[in-house]
Amino acid sequence: MANDIKQAVILAGGRGERLKPMTDHLPKPMVEFHEKPFLEYLIRQLKCQGIEEIVLLVGYLGKIIENYFGNGKSLGVNIRYSYSPVESQTGQRLTNAKHLLDSEFMLLYCDNYCPINLEALVDQWRSHKCETIITIYNNTDMFTQNNVMVNQQGYVEIYDPTRKHPHLNGVEIGYCITNHRTIDRLPQTNIRFEHYIYPLLASEGSLRAYQTNHRYYSIGSKDRLKSTESFLKPQKAVILDRDGVLNKKPPQAEYVRSWEEFEWIPGSLEALKLLKQSGYKIIVVTNQPGIARGIMEESDLSKIHNKMVEDATKFGATIDQIYYCPHGWNEGCFCRKPRPGMLFNAQKDHHLDLSKTLFIGDDDRDKQASISGGCQFRFVNDKVKLIDIAKSYVSSAGETIK
Repeated sequence: MANDIKQAVILAGGRGERLKPMTDHLPKPMVEFHEKPFLEYLIRQLKCQGIEEIVLLVGYLGKIIENYFGNGKSLGVNIRYSYSPVESQTGQRLTNAKHLLDSEFMLLYCDNYCPINLEALVDQWRSHKCETIITIYNNTDMFTQNNVMVNQQGYVEIYDPTRKHPHLNGVEIGYCITNHRTIDRLPQTNIRFEHYIYPLLASEGSLRAYQTNHRYYSIGSKDRLKSTESFLKPQKAVILDRDGVLNKKPPQAEYVRSWEEFEWIPGSLEALKLLKQSGYKIIVVTNQPGIARGIMEESDLSKIHNKMVEDATKFGATIDQIYYCPHGWNEGCFCRKPRPGMLFNAQKDHHLDLSKTLFIGDDDRDKQASISGGCQFRFVNDKVKLIDIAKSYVSSAGETIK
C-alpha cells in the first residue's frame, strides 16, 4: 500500500528548558548540527518519504523558525505556521491549528529523529483500522526509561508519562499517524496531547504500536547532543556477510575453523580497497553456529578475523568492525540472521542510518535481516561478485574510483 498521508504536523513551540543557555535566544529545533538546524533534517526526511505539506506549531521564538524556513519552497515542501502562546501545551496547540490540518496527518515532535519507513507505518495503521498509531522504540538496550507497555498483539496497553509502571517495555518517540476525530476529543483546557489522548486510546484498545529497534536521536537534553551530532554527520557505510561474500563458503554444515581453511574470493580484497578509497566504513556480520556446536572455539574465530583484518590492511583496504553470532540455529537469539540484531548493534555502535546503508549478502537469511533492519540489499552469486557490486555502487553514488 502506497503512502497516502501527505501532511506532517510538527510540535515546535516549547522553550527547550533542558538545553539552556543554548535556547535563551534560539528555539530548540533550530539548534545546529553540521551547519543545519535539527528541524531541517526532519523536514528533509519527511520530504523524501512523500510528505508534501508541513504545519509547524510554533510558540517560543517562532519567528526565528519562520524566517529561516519561510514557505518551505527551497526544501520542496509547503510550510504553514500556527502560532500559540508560549505557555500553551501540545493539546492546545493542536486544537488551535485544527483548521489547517488534513483529516488524517502525521504528528511529530521537533526534537526526535528516527529513520522510520512512513509507507510501512501508514500500511500498518490502515490494516489494523486503529484510531492512532505511534512509533515505539523497543529499548532492549535500555537507552532510556520506558513509558509504554505494548502487548503481544502490537497494541499499546499502557502509556505512562511517569515511567513508573513495572511492566513497561518501550519508549514512545513520536512519528504518529492520527486524525481530526482524535483532536475533537481534546478538552478545552491547556493539556498535553500525548498525556491525555494516548492513555485514553490505550484503554479503548485503539492505540497501535509501530515498533522499531533502530535507535532514535534526540535534542531533548544536552546529554543526547553528542550522539545526535555523530548520527547526523554525513557518513557512508557498507555491511557485508562473510562466508560466500568475502571468502569461499564451506559446504553446508561445515565451517571455516582456522585461517588455513579461509580463502578469499577473487576480487573481494579489491572490493574492500575500492570501498575504503571511496570513503565507506566497512562492517562484517556473520553467523558462526559452529561455536555453539562445539566444532570451533571463539578463540579460533578471533584468530581468523584478526588475520582477515591484517590481510585487508596489507592490501590497502580495511575492515572497521566484525560482528558474529555464536549461537545455534534453534536458540532463538536476536543476533542470528535472518533476525537483524547484528545490524542494529552496528547501527548503535557506529551511529548509522540503516535506511542509507547497503547490506551485501549471498543468502535469503541476509536479505530477510536487511528487510527487518531497513537496509538496502544486494545479492552476490556465481555471476555477480562483491567487486562487481562495489564498482557499480560507488559509481552510481557519483564516486571517483581511484
